[in-house]
Amino acid sequence: MFDAMTDTKRRVKLYALNADRQWDDRGTGHVSCNYVERLKGVSLLVRAEADGALLLESKIQHDTVYQKQQDTLIVWSEADNFDLALSFQEKAGCEEIWEKICNVQGKDPTIETTQDIVEESEDERFDDLSDSAPPVELPLCEIGRLKEIKDLFITCMATPLNKDRLAEAIENDGYVRKLVKLFNLCEDLNNLEGLHCLYDIVKNIFLINKNALFEMLFADDIIFDVIGCLEYDPTQPIRKYHRHHLKNVSKFKEVILITNPELLNKIHQTHRVQYIQDVVLPTPSVFEDNMLSALSSFIFFNKVEIVTLIQEDDKFLPDLLGQLQDENTPDSRKLELVQFLKEFCNFSQNLQPPQKEGFFRTLTSLGILPMLEMTLISEEVNIKQAAIDILTILVEFSPSVIREYILQQSTSTVPQGNGNEKDLMLMNVIIKQMICDTDPDLGRAVQLMGVIRVLIDPENMLPSLSKVEKTDFLNYFYKNSVDILAEPLLKNTENGEPAQDDYQNAQLLAHILELLTFCVEHHSYHIKSCIMNKDLLKRVLVLMKSAHKFLVLGALRFMRKIVALKDEFYNRYITKGCLFGPVIDCLLNNNGRYNLLDSAIIELFEFIKLEDIKILIAHIVENYGKKFEHIDYVQTFKALRQRHIQQTEKLKEKPITNCSVTVSTGRFRRDPRQIEDEEEIWFNNEDDEFDDSEAVVPHTGMTGSTEITASEQLDSIGKSIDKKCEGSSAKIFGTTVKTTPVINNNMVVTPTLSSSPEDPKNSSLLKKALVDYDGDSDEDDDENGDLKSPIKRARYS
Repeated sequence: MFDAMTDTKRRVKLYALNADRQWDDRGTGHVSCNYVERLKGVSLLVRAEADGALLLESKIQHDTVYQKQQDTLIVWSEADNFDLALSFQEKAGCEEIWEKICNVQGKDPTIETTQDIVEESEDERFDDLSDSAPPVELPLCEIGRLKEIKDLFITCMATPLNKDRLAEAIENDGYVRKLVKLFNLCEDLNNLEGLHCLYDIVKNIFLINKNALFEMLFADDIIFDVIGCLEYDPTQPIRKYHRHHLKNVSKFKEVILITNPELLNKIHQTHRVQYIQDVVLPTPSVFEDNMLSALSSFIFFNKVEIVTLIQEDDKFLPDLLGQLQDENTPDSRKLELVQFLKEFCNFSQNLQPPQKEGFFRTLTSLGILPMLEMTLISEEVNIKQAAIDILTILVEFSPSVIREYILQQSTSTVPQGNGNEKDLMLMNVIIKQMICDTDPDLGRAVQLMGVIRVLIDPENMLPSLSKVEKTDFLNYFYKNSVDILAEPLLKNTENGEPAQDDYQNAQLLAHILELLTFCVEHHSYHIKSCIMNKDLLKRVLVLMKSAHKFLVLGALRFMRKIVALKDEFYNRYITKGCLFGPVIDCLLNNNGRYNLLDSAIIELFEFIKLEDIKILIAHIVENYGKKFEHIDYVQTFKALRQRHIQQTEKLKEKPITNCSVTVSTGRFRRDPRQIEDEEEIWFNNEDDEFDDSEAVVPHTGMTGSTEITASEQLDSIGKSIDKKCEGSSAKIFGTTVKTTPVINNNMVVTPTLSSSPEDPKNSSLLKKALVDYDGDSDEDDDENGDLKSPIKRARYS
């Protein structure tokens, strides 16, 4: 927006033609024409608008060719291959400077070019080849010659050269206004034939696709007459009353008082031009996508200017958001305000990224997010929908801003003891609105699901703050929000059967499953804890009894993502809970039908076979082998049986190997990698049962070094093995220790270790009071590239 105190008449943009024959913007300033002593002549001076710096100092030579174009442009060549141009804001300023140039050269100011062009380079001759073509002579604007005008326009539209010539003739002759006058006369006389000709003429002016012509067509005083011309389409049997719609049906309502007349006019013009493009003009075919590209650009820049003007108004946005946050504002008023804000945010999509970021930061500082919390829970459906649309725009552009606000809420909220403060947090408001969507098609739920997915996606978190943002936000989400998200699913499956299996509820559960599946894929540590604590996979597999196949497939997809991780904790959780039962039952109930469900289930088992997940293969074959032994239309289950037989035979044939566990009375250090391996073995047996009376073998090297006596060594091992009968074995760090120790003269205890499979009842002796969880989640370890166990590091005491 221009400063009201500035002389806009002499405000110009300076352009220079670069080597690629493109015009570069050299800045905006104010032009003057004064005598310069140093140059000994009258010169054009342009000083920058921002700081007054001299952008141009060009002496007006008597033989320089100056050209005036489009009433607001002066172009000349300063030297060979160095063309300059001044683009004036106002026509009057251009005419004033043009007159001074002509006076210096002794020319008549009514001419368009001050000198005849005598010599041209080859490139210039090629570029100006069109100058050799004869200009288009437009017929007089008379009713009797309308058909002649229409035929001329159609002929000229056939070639680009003639189209340009036609555009130049229309512009120079002010032909648009003459046609508008003719239209009013034809309409008064009810001359339908003339009106049909005018439709074709005006439509072809649009198809010329020149910005200068659009400026003429969309002038405030004639735009409705132009739209009137387009009402009389000869190919349509019924006339469409576009002017009536724009004037009476689509009335402009000023939600907040607009005091800037420039902004008001720009809003009106943009609405009308958008209507012309979307409704009035014929829809372009697939071969004419760029047919009206200049019209789209016209609308685009209008929207940018509207957003800029509103943002520069100190009172407009604060007043709007203040009324939306006021609880006393009636719903009818809130609806008008939130719909205006939605349209405003849509316009902002046209801004460049830096301007768009500044725009959203401004809205955030003015309190748009607290306002959205209030409008999202509104009982008025239209208010709620507009708020969701605004939230979607904000989240798509800058999810980190929303996450930052949510984390601030979690630290600033004072607990009330009843948990209600969590319900007021923006993240939980979004989840609850998704769950409580009353739309039969769950349109709003789908939209909000997309918002949640963007917010919990670690991939779009700020690179510079990735670790902090990921850790803090995911900790917040799993502490405060995941319970609310999973609640409908858990409630619906608590009795082992789907409590509600209607279509709408099945759709909702499918959306929740989609989000939880996304979490399994991207939040390995946090979601693992959630699944274990809530027995979530078992509850999800209850949904495989649903009558809705899309929900059954969603439950199967959730399990497939878990199996794909090949995580030992998940595998033991699945086998202990016999969670393949619902999947096998579903496969058998499908009865061999060749459909998506059958293929998806078989693909799950095929994956287990190809990846050779031994614990799952053994569990499936041993527990469900008889159920699927008759399935022979695929080789998957036969291959699983064979794989299991091979594994069993290998275990039987594998020779017993000996290794030593050395306990020395001296201090020594162990390989840190060996320590990590042994910790991993311990963690792999974390869930097993232990006997409180069972002794623990001291693990030398855990804290660097250990000094023990020979008797202490014997007592330690003895307490572990005395409980077993002679000839049996005890488990130490997940390995089988024969009960007959060998003690040599150097006080080295060397029990023989067997490689037989673990007995789950006797594994992992380290359990009681030896571990204190400390450290970051596995997501953070992955961020730093550390190859750590997916379980938190243990600290030994």
